[in-house]
Amino acid sequence: MTNDFRILWQQCAVILRDNLTPTVYNTWFASLEAVSYADDVLVLRVKSQYVVEYIEENYIDLLSRVIWRVFGKDTRLEYRVLIDSTTGAAATYPSERRAVSPIAQSAPQSVANYQWDTHLNSTYTLSSFIQGESNRLARTAALAIAKEPGRTIFNPLFIYGGSGVGKTHLANAIGNEITTLMPSLRVLFISANTFKLQYQEATQQNKVPEFLMFYQGVDVLIIDDIQFFSGLKGTQDTFFHIFNYLHQSRKQLILTSDRSPLQLRDVEERLLTRFKWGLAVEIQRPDFALRKDILINKVHRDGLQLSDEVIDYIARNACDNIRDIEGVLASLMVYSTLMNQEVDLHLAQKVVERLVDVQPQEVRTEDVIGAVCEHVGLPEKAVLGQSRQKDVVRARQMVVYLLKRLTNHSLTDIGSAVGNRSHATVIHTLNTISAQLTYDNVLKHDIELLERTLEK
Repeated sequence: MTNDFRILWQQCAVILRDNLTPTVYNTWFASLEAVSYADDVLVLRVKSQYVVEYIEENYIDLLSRVIWRVFGKDTRLEYRVLIDSTTGAAATYPSERRAVSPIAQSAPQSVANYQWDTHLNSTYTLSSFIQGESNRLARTAALAIAKEPGRTIFNPLFIYGGSGVGKTHLANAIGNEITTLMPSLRVLFISANTFKLQYQEATQQNKVPEFLMFYQGVDVLIIDDIQFFSGLKGTQDTFFHIFNYLHQSRKQLILTSDRSPLQLRDVEERLLTRFKWGLAVEIQRPDFALRKDILINKVHRDGLQLSDEVIDYIARNACDNIRDIEGVLASLMVYSTLMNQEVDLHLAQKVVERLVDVQPQEVRTEDVIGAVCEHVGLPEKAVLGQSRQKDVVRARQMVVYLLKRLTNHSLTDIGSAVGNRSHATVIHTLNTISAQLTYDNVLKHDIELLERTLEK
């Protein structure tokens, strides 16, 4: 029957819902729709290419296993994305990766007999890896390696940092750049967990020599989440020999981890020593400027329309990692599409508060002084000095008032911040400006505007 595949897809949906949190399922999977199934190809309708990329990066293993379980192991997955709602034109994208690496399904063959698959995520490129202060060194090293893999001092390249800061993106991007510049090189991206499973299977089948032969034939080996080697003595021993062979052969090694080599536990010292041979570089949590640049890039790429106000709000509050930003954007897209609602600040606040632990932003003294000086067009030196000019005094009063309103500073601290004024002077200033606010509408407007700016 023509609708049988839709029934099967509903079975998949039930399994996915049971294995995911409600937020994750509703954001990424609830809107997926099976549109066809023929010649072992299942086509799912997806709302945007961004959703495709996010599922491929984060949930493809689970999705593929579920599809194989219900539809059969020969099933291949494709996505259909509507690109023009007026004409109904759509683009089809094949799934980039399979749930289990073909290497892991049996012990690896020799490189000569193996049809090469890099297992790289082609959506991760150096051009889409936005540079900021938190990742500048890592990206610089990546560019050098991509031009001369195995020939720089960055071998191995050990990239570490917290979850969602871009480690996997950068590692994939290096591999993709190398395959573009030097297509004859054998590049392999693999997770530490998959490497472990391959080794265990090779051991059970007495095919460890073939396993070693395969990996010794790789030109660029990228292992993601190397911290999962912790406590695995056999896996570590085998990787030690692979590492030595590749490094001595001037092949490139790239490793990612959620912590630095010094912080890895239950990893043999001889491996830790080798991890430090090249460059160990941290990608830190993105700062506000980088988060905003990433947002703008993704908004333009996905064709979203967001005001500067909304972009600033998301950048200030989705501040832990890049995945938070991606999750917020995807949810905004889904909300906007399903509810036919414009993405305004109210909707952004609602979505961000559901996905991110929004903490009140602490207003700093220097932010208040800087905002007031910029608003009135006076230098900080004048405002914090001894001048009694009317416009300077007014600006100084505004600083004192806003520091009292927006911070937890004591009156003594406020006095110190505005030129070492006394406690009594601060009290007098507060009384004066409070009285002025009852009748001076211009001053009241300026104060309200500055408060909104500083509390963003």
